[in-house]
Formats: sequence, C-alpha cells, structure tokens
Amino acid sequence: MKQVVKIGGSLFPNYAIDLADKLKNTSSAIILGGGDFANLIRKYNSEMNFSDEVNHWTAIDCMDIIAKLVNDKVDSAKLAYSIDEVNQIANKGFTPIFVVSEFLKEEDPFECSWDVTSDSIAAYVAHLLNANLLIVTDVNGIYTQEPEEPGSTFISKIDATKLLTFQESSIDVMLPSLLLKFGTNCDVVNGKFPERVLSLIDDNINDYNFDYTKIIGE
Repeated sequence: MKQVVKIGGSLFPNYAIDLADKLKNTSSAIILGGGDFANLIRKYNSEMNFSDEVNHWTAIDCMDIIAKLVNDKVDSAKLAYSIDEVNQIANKGFTPIFVVSEFLKEEDPFECSWDVTSDSIAAYVAHLLNANLLIVTDVNGIYTQEPEEPGSTFISKIDATKLLTFQESSIDVMLPSLLLKFGTNCDVVNGKFPERVLSLIDDNINDYNFDYTKIIGE
C-alpha cells in the first residue's frame, strides 16, 4: 500500500466519487470523512449537549455511511473492514475503501473528542500500513486563517510543531501531534482537481505547478 488518501466529506458526493474512481491502480487505500452527516451531529450537539463518547462514535458512523455510498458508485473499489482486508483487497487489484468503525472500536486509539476526526484516523491507519498520507479537501491546503478572510495567506510548507499553535485550519486539531508522534509527513491538496492528487502519488507525473501544503512531521 503506497498511500492512504483521506477524502474529505466536504467533497461528497460528486467530487469524492470521481476521485475515488480515478484512484484505480494507484496502490491507494481510501478513508472518507463524515461530511454533512457529521456536521449535523455537531449542530444537534450544540443544542442537546450529548456525551463525548456518543458524539465521537456517531461521527465515525457517518464516515462509514459515506464510505458505503461512495463504494456503491465506484466499480474499482471494495469495502474493507480491517487492516488485513485493506491489503487483501489491494492485492486483488481493487481500491480498498476502509469502513473504520468496528476496527476503531477494537483498537480504541483515541480519546472521544471533536479534536479527532477522519484526518487523525487516516494518519493512524497510514501509520499501521506504513503508507504515505494525503489529506484531500475542498481548499488548496492550509492558510493562515480561513481562506475567504481578508489577509489570509496560503502556506505551502509548514512544520507540524507550528501547526500545534493553530486554532483552526483545513485539518483537525489532533493531526499535527500524530504526525510528530509517527515521524511522518502529510500533503494537503484540493480534491476538486483530481489531477493534482494523482500528480502527488504517481511517480511518473512531475507536474507540481499548483498550490498544496506539505506538513513536515519527520
């Protein structure tokens, strides 16, 4: 397995499905974000104040839902429910889409917190697979503040230790700590342009004439 590609829920449905299809034969495993389903849980939680545990696991259930929906539209993909299945599916020539909830309940590697989202989960899975990590989202990468805010500046390369000081960005709060813990890097790229993602994972493509962010955790 060459890389884990975490496709943000913000790209669902069209962009996420298109990218998953284009990842055929790239030695990639896919993890999907929870998207609007998880955002609804955040909204309801702000009104009802559910427990951290219920918020955490229902948000992960949302990742499973989007994984199954994307898989339904991509003939070259198959659902995987364990690390072993990820490798088995890849060895058969399909793209594994990881349904993570049961795996995470067995491993239980994270505290129940909104600081942990699909980004951190993808980093953990990439570590177990000894694979590279790409975070694919709906913006070009990481900015000094929200991209639409006046004075916002794009960041092409940043050390994970510096990201620890960021309150908000296009990645979750826990990810920089995990990259430092695992001693690994991560690229953040805009999934609305599949060719950008492919250029970062295909050694035969050397076109980097676009904005993306490299996070240094080594």
